[in-house]
Amino acid sequence: MSNSSGDVLVTGGAGFIGSALSQRFAGEAGRWVVLDNLHPQVHADSGRPASLHPDAELVVGDVTDAAVWDSLLNDFRPDVIIHLAAETGTAQSLEAASRHAEVNVTGTTRMLDALGRADAIPTRIVLSSSRAVYGEGRWQRESGETFYPGQRSHAQFEAGEWDFRDARPLPSSAGTTTPAPTSVYGATKLAQENILTAWAGAKEAEVSVLRLQNVYGPGQSLINSYTGIVSLFSQLAEAGRSIPVYEDGAITRDFVLIDDVVSAFAAVLGAPGSVVDRAVFDVGSGTATTVLELATVIAAYHGAPEPHITGQFRDGDVRSASCDIGSTVERLGWRPVNGLSEGVALLQDWMAGQSDRIR
Repeated sequence: MSNSSGDVLVTGGAGFIGSALSQRFAGEAGRWVVLDNLHPQVHADSGRPASLHPDAELVVGDVTDAAVWDSLLNDFRPDVIIHLAAETGTAQSLEAASRHAEVNVTGTTRMLDALGRADAIPTRIVLSSSRAVYGEGRWQRESGETFYPGQRSHAQFEAGEWDFRDARPLPSSAGTTTPAPTSVYGATKLAQENILTAWAGAKEAEVSVLRLQNVYGPGQSLINSYTGIVSLFSQLAEAGRSIPVYEDGAITRDFVLIDDVVSAFAAVLGAPGSVVDRAVFDVGSGTATTVLELATVIAAYHGAPEPHITGQFRDGDVRSASCDIGSTVERLGWRPVNGLSEGVALLQDWMAGQSDRIR
């Protein structure tokens, strides 16, 4: 963890992942400064989150505000920046495209411009990116041929044609899968990657990208209905309700526990630049799980009724999203250690002591 021992800036650092990172690393850093706007969609109130480590210095402000950046960098020169700040709702991004572009793209460029004005070029920037940059990813036909099917149409959904015919999805990998986002959110996250890589190359700063799969676990927001299918299902089962599952239940995702995500950040922060500079890492469990399987595990934990298939769908949603973590394991020496059943149980135990719920 040599790169966290200096001064660290974490944008969006009062959220789920940022708070977990603070608990692990804030005590080791020279200064651990968090810039966060405490958006009400994520935070139940506007006060300092209890989940933040006591050593974390919280600055309330928006990454899109140039004045906030100039004030912050007036007396602070971060050695490392962990860039988490983002609008994250995949479905929501179809109806709030401008806000996603403003925060994810313009917010990133506001940060870079301010760093340049302050002559505060960090040694390393670590970006929290997303599996959404892959879109539907690559699929393989029975003949062995691979192809990129692109986005499923509304007509396909209406006809109940959930899969692409005579083909199966392949796990995504940064080394072999060409990014092809099918959501506004995914497109803005890919733009973040490209912007940071271009800027860092010109400024001789290191940049690393972590493409995260579906992160869940203790500490995640329980009031944000646009992210966190695991917590949403958990709240339904906790209330004794049957969990509704879209399409035919065979949508697949890679659910990775927050603890394993934190350890992946630790591996990147502690690795030499020769390993992580200009590198993209896939971070997930490495296992594809159907949404019905997830719902069944959660329902069983609470003794809730069996989940039910609804046939409903969301325009723009991908059928399959999982990743091959082999390259990440090889390059970083990192490996996830938590299975889905153990992770779900940890989340339920934590939720039992929380009062926040989706209303």
